Amino acid sequence: MRSFLNYSILLLAFAGAHLRAADRPNIVWIVSEDNSACYLRLYDPQGAPTPRIEALAHDGIVFEHAFSNAPVCSVARSTLISGSYAPRLGVQYHRRAALVPMPAEQRMFPAYLRDAGYYTSNNSKEDYNAIKPADVWDDSSGRATYRNRKPGQPFFHVQNFGSTHEGKLFFTAAEMAAERTMSDPAKVRVPAYLPDTPTFRYSIARYLDLQMKMDTEIGDFIDRLAKDGVLDDTIIFYYGDNGGILPRSKGYAYESGLQIPLVVHVPPRWQHLVNLPAGSREPGFVNFYDFGPTVLALAGAPVPARMDGQPFLGPNVNAAQVSSRNETFGYADRFDEKYDFVRTVRRGRFKYMRSYQPFNVDALFNQYRYHQLAYREWARLYREGQLPPVQRQFFEPRAAEALYDLNVDPDETHNLANDPEHAAITAELRARLTSWVKDMPDLGFYPESYFAREAAQDPTGFSATHREEIARLVDVANLSLQPFAEASPRLTAALASPNPWERYWALIACSSFGGTAAPFVATAKHLALRDPEPLVRVRAAEFLGLLRAGDPVPVLENALANSTNAVESLLILNTITLLKDYHGYKFSLTDKNLGNAFSDLTNRLDYLKQ
Repeated sequence: MRSFLNYSILLLAFAGAHLRAADRPNIVWIVSEDNSACYLRLYDPQGAPTPRIEALAHDGIVFEHAFSNAPVCSVARSTLISGSYAPRLGVQYHRRAALVPMPAEQRMFPAYLRDAGYYTSNNSKEDYNAIKPADVWDDSSGRATYRNRKPGQPFFHVQNFGSTHEGKLFFTAAEMAAERTMSDPAKVRVPAYLPDTPTFRYSIARYLDLQMKMDTEIGDFIDRLAKDGVLDDTIIFYYGDNGGILPRSKGYAYESGLQIPLVVHVPPRWQHLVNLPAGSREPGFVNFYDFGPTVLALAGAPVPARMDGQPFLGPNVNAAQVSSRNETFGYADRFDEKYDFVRTVRRGRFKYMRSYQPFNVDALFNQYRYHQLAYREWARLYREGQLPPVQRQFFEPRAAEALYDLNVDPDETHNLANDPEHAAITAELRARLTSWVKDMPDLGFYPESYFAREAAQDPTGFSATHREEIARLVDVANLSLQPFAEASPRLTAALASPNPWERYWALIACSSFGGTAAPFVATAKHLALRDPEPLVRVRAAEFLGLLRAGDPVPVLENALANSTNAVESLLILNTITLLKDYHGYKFSLTDKNLGNAFSDLTNRLDYLKQ
């Protein structure tokens, strides 16, 4: 009798678990690497045909405005896993010099799913810039599968596909000559900012071929879900992890680097969770920081208030409100050895781009990017003076702020920020972005070396106690947006501030003004020689070098020779690369023997010593 009762109890327990699982959907993320939405036929008639993804869309939802928020994988994936803005958590650098902890009050979102009874698996890319606690995945590896869950247990599974990754365009001239593409190079669309040459046409065609290969692999995985009998119980997200791999896409905060494809397939039995009709195209803006909260909502788990994102699907989500969402933010800080500092806000058709160091050119050398023949050819054509103005922009200083009307200028080549007819929207988006970086607050306003030393152990705790200081740094940086006569008194005060980072940003603002800021040359010369903060001396020398008002070489070589911090050295080398490659200065550099040196530093040194 006892054995019969034990069996009955086990049977009831299993039935109860199965019932609970049946009340909750399985959720699968299918992720392709480095895909801009515009290179899929689902979004653009000249994009690649992807019949298996299109089949998902036929009975699913195509999101027309989905954004990775960062144009590179580690920062985008850190945004995904946290449900939060990367610069708020201190995870905005690719590749990070050091991992940082998650905030004490916040976990990576799959941990909340595990609390709710889900089996969580990831096959297999993580690439987070935050320390991953042990409670995130049941399995995260090249062998991870949803099949290892307990009987009746709902699962959340991530399946990554690398067929479209940037490295797949690292072909040689000989390979280009010998290997034909399925896509016709003569029929591809070449964006206005790229040269229309055989190399670029071949690169685009080859990239389209990779989309088709990726689609076949995704189809095989969907067939596996069907064979395992779980397809009808599984909500599927297909998306790209950041923008595409053609030049001026991945690594750049243009739409080609930020806007990604997103298709959500919902089986009939789970339609009540989404409040959007099957086969629809959704115009509302959705972001990577919204994905985690959305999965939690679909799973019936609470969404932590500390996450920045909001669900865009779920039983309590208002579909009309989702359709009315029209705002997204973007961030770009470091890409391997190349530093930049760009923030963006897009509202509807208008995109506002704030380049906080506009004297940095987009084309600044990055070893990984320039493995592509297309990048190297583009640089050669620039050096030979063979590019029209729109294609030279990549190699020239940018405006501190840019406004693009994406309805008429999807390639983002015509800056409207100084157009009187667009003054109101420029001012509105400038104010919105300024409010956003202050409210976060944005940790990118400190140099990475200082952040790593002072804030990396508790980034959000540090930002909470430095909120007012960050706001002041934002205000100093924004002096470059004012007429010089109005900004000059405040620049004078900032350059004399006891706070080194106010001096640092005041010098960057002077460099942004260019020759107009010549009245500060004498102050910059003093700071270049006497300032106690090495990076302030570097920024002063940079300003003098850009204006040709003094020789920056001795100051920069001395700062590099005396730096004992690898990340600080990399920042110095970024300035040296800019002044060498685009302003003609010559440097004598030797190997640095830093115990904590990392590959980005050695890559930069190797390049500069050529």
